[in-house]
Amino acid sequence: MDHFLKISNVDTLYFDRIYALHGLTLEIKKGEIFAIMGPNGAGKTTLLRTIAGLLKDQPKKGIIDFNGRQIQRLTPEKISSLGIVYVPEDRGLFRELTVKENLDLGCWGRRDDRIKADLDYVYDLFPILKEREAQQAETLSGGEQQMLAIGRAFLRNPKLLMLDEPSLGLAPLIARNVFDALIKISGLGTTILLVEQNAKLALKIANYGYILEAGRIVLQGTASELMENRDVQELYLGVGGENISPKGWRLYKKRRSW
Repeated sequence: MDHFLKISNVDTLYFDRIYALHGLTLEIKKGEIFAIMGPNGAGKTTLLRTIAGLLKDQPKKGIIDFNGRQIQRLTPEKISSLGIVYVPEDRGLFRELTVKENLDLGCWGRRDDRIKADLDYVYDLFPILKEREAQQAETLSGGEQQMLAIGRAFLRNPKLLMLDEPSLGLAPLIARNVFDALIKISGLGTTILLVEQNAKLALKIANYGYILEAGRIVLQGTASELMENRDVQELYLGVGGENISPKGWRLYKKRRSW
C-alpha cells in the first residue's frame, strides 16, 4: 500500500515511564478513510495527539512520515502548516465567538481564491450553520458544535483530517449526518483518520480499520474484513456471543485471536 502517513515503531510515554503507545506501526493511504477503534485507555487519542505534535518530547522513539517528510517531534504549528488538522474530542471551538467568527478563523492564513467557495460548501454540508451564523458557539447543540468543528477544520484546507470521537454524545440521526459529511469531504480528496468508539458507524464509512489495544495494533484489515471477523463482531459490534448472564455480562469461552 502506497502510504501517505506511515508510523513506524512509535513509543509514546507518559511521565517517561508509562507506555501509552508501544512499538506502534501503521500506514494510511491517501484519499481514504481510516478508522482507529479500541477500548477506553487503548491509546487512540494519544495516537492522534502524537501525530499532531501536541505531546511534549514525544514520541520517545520511532518515525512518523507524512507525505515523504519525517514530522515526529515537530511543533504543532509546523505540523499543522503541513496540512494535518486535528479535531479533538471537545471540538476545540472558541465558544464565546459566533459560528461565523469560528469559521473565519478556519480560513486564517489562507491566501488562495477558494475561500468563499469552501465556505459555501460548508454551508451546503451543514445548512444549520448558515442559520446559526450570528449565534455564539457555546449556545449550539452538541451536534451543531460538531458540525461547526468539522466545518472549521475543512476550511483549513487539510491534507489529513484527524477526528477524535466525532459521534460522542450525538443522537444517532445527527451522528449519521456528520458521518455522511465526512464521506463527502473524503470524496474531495481529503484523507481522514478517525478515532471512534462506535465501531459499527465507523466501519460503515471507512475503507480500512485498525484495532488498538494497550498501545498496540492487534488487528487490521479492510472495513468489510473487520466487520466479518468474529472477535470484532462480538467485542465491538455487539453481534453474537454466548453465555450472556441475566445481568447482561457476556462471558467469552474462546480467546481472542490477537
